[in-house]
Amino acid sequence: MASEVKRRQGRPTPTQARAARRARRQRKRRLTRFAGLAAIATIALLFIAALFIPGLQGLFTVPVSAPDGPGERFPDQGTTHIASNEGHPPYNSVPGTSGWHYDYPDGGPARWDVYKEPLADEVLIHNLEHGGIGIHYNCPDGCDELVAQLEGFYQRGEEIIVSPYPDMDTRIALTAWTFLDAFDEFDQERVEAFISAHHNSPNAPEYLAR
Repeated sequence: MASEVKRRQGRPTPTQARAARRARRQRKRRLTRFAGLAAIATIALLFIAALFIPGLQGLFTVPVSAPDGPGERFPDQGTTHIASNEGHPPYNSVPGTSGWHYDYPDGGPARWDVYKEPLADEVLIHNLEHGGIGIHYNCPDGCDELVAQLEGFYQRGEEIIVSPYPDMDTRIALTAWTFLDAFDEFDQERVEAFISAHHNSPNAPEYLAR
């Protein structure tokens, strides 16, 4: 009889049992909430790191196939950063589509915009490295209508630079990383097709960078 009373005295009362269950549920909710916040913080840190570390960029992107056109493809000449007072071997295309380029504070990359003066290849190529598009024209005798048509593509709000380029053989040249499409007569569909294929293309080494 004494032992039975002792056992009963050791059991929690219904109120104590409910309190214990409630405490366990609260602990579980706190742990779940903490784990969720920790996961969110980790993802946020990785995302921020990916903005500055190209090797991590693929963690936050859906795999996209790299286009093989339109335009002529040139061998990749690398992504070497150089200072503005450094020389380098010649580019394998005109305008250049890959290779040696300026970094901060030497002028590269340029702001996405419309320019009335030529920009150096060493500046423009850094923009191509970031997945941007170059739209260039060469009109020694003037071509106001053509310039207005080409500048209109910048209104898309995409990573595009429009600028004169006096050293090329054609009136129009479209550039992306390792790709060039050069022609003389304005063709809106041709320009749109090039932009659609190559804008932020994974062909560019840092196509998520801005």
